[in-house]
Amino acid sequence: MLAFRNLRATDITRVASTRLCSSVQRRLARDGLLTRFNSTVPAYEGHIPLNWFENAFLTVGSAVMSLADPRRGDMIAALGETTAGPSLPRLRDIMLESAEGRRILKQRPRVNSSTIDMNKLAQYPEGTFGRAYVTWLERCGVTPDTREPVHYIDDPELAYVMQRYRECHDFYHCICNLPVNVESELALKFFEFANLGLPMAAISAAFGPLRLDSEKRNRLYSEYVPWAFRCGGSARSLITVYWEERWDQNVDEMKKEFGIWDPPEARGRQPRKSFELRLTAVSAADATFEARFGQTILSAMTAEY
Repeated sequence: MLAFRNLRATDITRVASTRLCSSVQRRLARDGLLTRFNSTVPAYEGHIPLNWFENAFLTVGSAVMSLADPRRGDMIAALGETTAGPSLPRLRDIMLESAEGRRILKQRPRVNSSTIDMNKLAQYPEGTFGRAYVTWLERCGVTPDTREPVHYIDDPELAYVMQRYRECHDFYHCICNLPVNVESELALKFFEFANLGLPMAAISAAFGPLRLDSEKRNRLYSEYVPWAFRCGGSARSLITVYWEERWDQNVDEMKKEFGIWDPPEARGRQPRKSFELRLTAVSAADATFEARFGQTILSAMTAEY
């Protein structure tokens, strides 16, 4: 059992490769398909090319491992990559439609403790995004250095889009005023699915609530999920936000610009905005939610695994 829990994603792909019997390989070679079936050379540092069989095998294996041990961030990351399908090209296209998104794709900034000066952020005035972010990290006891690198996405630009999503996940927590606990994490997954349309967010949202007791699960579905779908479905696509250029911007102004309002009360959180401001944001979002969220659902349902 311990050996099973210590399996890595690379171990799963190695097993997949050895399962290809010689008769199948001979048949592919005879039909001239072996070259297309075999993996290609790495396209970027850390890239592990997979053929369709290895990708499918890793999808199933990482899904099983993720359910068995939700703390396996490497398996969750692998599952996110193997199930991404056409969602990443769609997010890339959304980024290309805005000047801010194009700068991100051109400059490819990274988010970790070596690229961000936490001490400098702590000196920003109260109410700024930089100060709010470093305060959130300290209060929740997390670090930006825990995100897995991308391995299984072939296109280098799309691999960066996935990496950017992972590294900006804590920014989403901060701007949505959500702490780090199972209930809040699931609420953010529902938000991310409505906002970004990534299949992995939908998978997490579907199976994650099984870890909650009945009281927390009921609260998740009755309070957080409606907020996540309405807010995430109508807000600006957060993948297009160049967060590092906004350290000195007021957090409330950013929320208003993005069309984000605070979720229902969560324990251990800072005070929410006034009811009047939240009501204004909700009313403004209703006009765009149906079209945006409908398109997100359609894109996710047509994802190719």
